Amino acid sequence: MNKIKNIFQHSPISPLFIAESITKHSTKTEIGAHQIFLGQIRADEIDGKTVKAIEYTAYQDLALNQMTAIREEIFAKYNITCMHIHHSLGIVNAGEICLFVFTSSKHRNEATKACNEVVERIKNELPIWGKEIFEDETHQWKINQ
Repeated sequence: MNKIKNIFQHSPISPLFIAESITKHSTKTEIGAHQIFLGQIRADEIDGKTVKAIEYTAYQDLALNQMTAIREEIFAKYNITCMHIHHSLGIVNAGEICLFVFTSSKHRNEATKACNEVVERIKNELPIWGKEIFEDETHQWKINQ
């Protein structure tokens, strides 16, 4: 079994970190395609109130075990070279990045399919919850879409 990799960080994901992640792959010349998904916090208006941030919490041990199983299944299903996943915990403000999924392969089709499936499975299978915080400081639990 593969080593469990921590996907969580207690902050938004910075554009500089994303750029550095891409740059690190320039020496891997067998790669012909990268697919990247960036999840950004929306300032949704709900019942007349605007979301200013989402506070993420997770059952981390279970989430990391499930992510390890998902990672193994994705590598077995698609011919990908790399897969990197970063998910924020804590408060992430509107406009900031909360999810960064990065897949690489020789050809774009495999990288694209793998990335899309990983994003869907993170949203549907991992015990991660978001509490929407409104500008008036009230809050409600977010429903994944």
